[in-house]
Amino acid sequence: MPRSVITIKRSHDHPFPQEAVTRDIGGVPHYADVPATLLDMLRAHLDTRPDAEAVVELGGERLTYAQLWERAARVSGGLRAGGVGRGDRVAVRYPAGTKWVLAFWGTIMAGGIAVAVNTRSSRPEMEFVLGDAGVRTDLAADMPLPDGDPYVAEDLVADDVAALFYTSGTTGRPKGVPTTHKAFVTNAENMIRCLGMARDTGPALRTLITVPLFHVTACNSQLLIAAYVGGASVIMPALHLPSVAKALTAERISFLVTVPAVYSLLLRQPEFAHTDVSGVRSVLYGGAPIAPSLVRSLKRAFPQATLINGYGMTETASLITLLPGQDAEEHADSVGYAVPSVDLGVVPTGDDPTVGELVVRGANVATGYWDRPKATAETIVDGWLHTGDIVRVDDAGRVHVVDRIKDIINRGGENISSVEVEAALLCAPGVADAAVLAVPDEVMGEKVGAVLFSAHEEIDVAAVIAHCREHLADFKVPQYAAVVTEALPRNAGGKLLKGRLREQIRWGAPLR
Repeated sequence: MPRSVITIKRSHDHPFPQEAVTRDIGGVPHYADVPATLLDMLRAHLDTRPDAEAVVELGGERLTYAQLWERAARVSGGLRAGGVGRGDRVAVRYPAGTKWVLAFWGTIMAGGIAVAVNTRSSRPEMEFVLGDAGVRTDLAADMPLPDGDPYVAEDLVADDVAALFYTSGTTGRPKGVPTTHKAFVTNAENMIRCLGMARDTGPALRTLITVPLFHVTACNSQLLIAAYVGGASVIMPALHLPSVAKALTAERISFLVTVPAVYSLLLRQPEFAHTDVSGVRSVLYGGAPIAPSLVRSLKRAFPQATLINGYGMTETASLITLLPGQDAEEHADSVGYAVPSVDLGVVPTGDDPTVGELVVRGANVATGYWDRPKATAETIVDGWLHTGDIVRVDDAGRVHVVDRIKDIINRGGENISSVEVEAALLCAPGVADAAVLAVPDEVMGEKVGAVLFSAHEEIDVAAVIAHCREHLADFKVPQYAAVVTEALPRNAGGKLLKGRLREQIRWGAPLR
């Protein structure tokens, strides 16, 4: 019999305010005082700051809010002239930059649904997404932007689907996630509330986007956050670490978001030592465990900034939880507290009611997958979205991700969290990145294997294992190790592509 959901109650000292949060007839939380649609959100800046920078492509165009609106409306008119109507899907396959942004906003202004296609996918993978979404217009990388008489749909509502983002496909075919205007705006409100940022922050917010825009981190929690408060999105078409250091100063960046591995490599860049980062006020990270030593390094590197850990999914339009700056170092293993618009629950996996699969509901949570009734029924049960992540919730309400359900290693009946072992490895000498995989074993069923990467120095495997013996129970210490010379494969959101690693790694003899 399936276990019931145990709702995680907010404590009286929960750090994120819930003012103006209401509940619908089903008890799901919603904001009562946010813009109804993305266009309402963007239009507000035409009156207040039309000449402020909205979008900057490094090495390319710079657009003010007035220019962004005008150009996107012309893209919309071109799409309409090409036959795009309400609810029609438009694939956006441009590289990260102003063309991508204009195609995204233009599709929404036309009343269409923007399909954010992973441009790193193989041709068969892209063709699957285009077919699955039923794309009417495909804006491929080599195509010019549509152009026509300006058009802006005036009858959009909060529950209209604005975009389709696809899951990473780490467990089979990717699934389309219909994201509504309400979900996008709710995620933006969550972010500014949790960061203590005013809605009219304006040009003081300048975020550097190094993650591809087809991923919800870049689009939802950077591009649209900047648009929500009237700030600027500075877009790097492709990650280039020396250019990141330069852009921090040249573009007056105040808001950074990326994965721990990128921060680790950035701090090692020779250029970074001479970079003026005094304007950086927020340093967000997520998508993978972070070593406490890296948190300390980030605090030293960005002394004026607040450090924040975040956790989210494509299905939740990005954020589920955030760890505030005051907890960043002492609770580096936590992804934080529920954002205001989200309820959290646990489906226990054993007798401990605080440990189990995390389930979520809220105004930013998708109600289903695109044309996948079976997957929807399996993932969303009684209004709760099952994340597939095993978590532990501490007494303060902080969430600690134990592991993905499918990545738990069973060694002779002992369950081992790959996330816990990876966290230990990331603190080991010389290790810049690490992944933990199950190695089949005839006697124990599975044993622990570690894949190690270092960007600049040779890894002493014996020293790494000795470090693990000091910080892990003996049965959790890796018994196999493979050192690789190329960065570990990750998706655009920083999550390890363990399926690809399992195909690539050939384990040698077990360690002694």
